[in-house]
Amino acid sequence: MALATRTDRRPSMTRTLWDSSIGKKTIMAVSGLIMLLYLVVHMIGNLKIFFGSGEFNHYAHWLRTMGEPFLHYEWALWIVRVVLVAAVVLHAVSAYQLSRRDIRARPATYVHRKPRASYATRTMRWGGIILALFIVWHILDLTTGTVHPGGFQSGHPYQNVIDTFSTWYGNTIYIVAMLALGLHVQHGFWSAAQTLGAGNATRDRVLKTIANVLALVLTVGFISVPVAVMTGVVS
Repeated sequence: MALATRTDRRPSMTRTLWDSSIGKKTIMAVSGLIMLLYLVVHMIGNLKIFFGSGEFNHYAHWLRTMGEPFLHYEWALWIVRVVLVAAVVLHAVSAYQLSRRDIRARPATYVHRKPRASYATRTMRWGGIILALFIVWHILDLTTGTVHPGGFQSGHPYQNVIDTFSTWYGNTIYIVAMLALGLHVQHGFWSAAQTLGAGNATRDRVLKTIANVLALVLTVGFISVPVAVMTGVVS
């Protein structure tokens, strides 16, 4: 009689982490912090536009040559892009799956009415959708030039930015997206801190302040560029 073979295997640690709600929340928190770090650096780079076309174009060129000669041209930039894409995908998929779990687990009626959530909390999902659509538009506009309103000039990002923010719809899309970003960061940073165990009774006020300051600085910093183009400060 042949011996029975075991076909069941214990799931890997990675699979167990991914399948659990706390695992998905942790992935959301870590991927969100990666994107937040990128946003801070990206905003600082964007503000170089106030120092003129030479400074801004030089910064854009440096992004493609950073890491040389150890790395080839644009390798470091592509590494950043791959990490960002991975963070965005993991963040979005985790958020969607957690949302579906929350809906399935929610009873049809509540005995007690829940406290009203903050505006940022209630708009997290729609804010995420707005930002996802914005990222696609932003890439097609200023990276590939596919939907760029003017004659897209590769290697001349200063003029490309001027072209985009010289249109009413370019300004509208960007400003609405940055307002959504501010709300997303405000609530997201706080949620990430709680998920990763950084919050407690003594640190909660500090974390909330940091979340508010980050949201405000990023929103104002990003929006200052289209406003500067609209008002002629940058031209």
